[in-house]
Amino acid sequence: MKQYKLVIVENDEDERFFMREEFEAFEAFDVLGEFVNGDTLFEWLAQNPSDLPDIILSDLNMPGKNGYDIISQIKSNPAYTDVKVIITSTSPVISIREKCLSMGASEYLIKPEIFVDYGQYVKELYRKIDS
Repeated sequence: MKQYKLVIVENDEDERFFMREEFEAFEAFDVLGEFVNGDTLFEWLAQNPSDLPDIILSDLNMPGKNGYDIISQIKSNPAYTDVKVIITSTSPVISIREKCLSMGASEYLIKPEIFVDYGQYVKELYRKIDS
C-alpha cells in the first residue's frame, strides 16, 4: 500500500479530530499537520519547504484563506507542482465542484453527514488518488 503525506485544512476542531483518527487508522496516510485555514497552512509550508505533503485536503469554506484561495496559491506556485489539492465540503452543488476542479483541484469530495463516518470517506479518497 502506497503511503501519502497529507495535511488537513479544516476550521472545525471536532471534524479535524475525526478526520485525523481515520487517516491514521487506515495507515496509508502520514498526517504531517492540521491547520485551521489557508493562512496557517501557508505559514507552515513556508517554514517547511523540504517536507511538502503529497496531498492537501482542504475544507472549502473557512474564515481567512479558504479552499478556493488554497487551490489558487498552490497551482500558481511552481514549488508546489507535485502537491495535489483535494477539496472537501458538505455541499453537493455540482457547479461548486466544477469550479474547484477547473481551478486545479485534483478531486472534490463530499464530507460524511456525521463526523464519525470518516472511515469510508478515507477509503474512497485513497481509491481515487491511488488509481
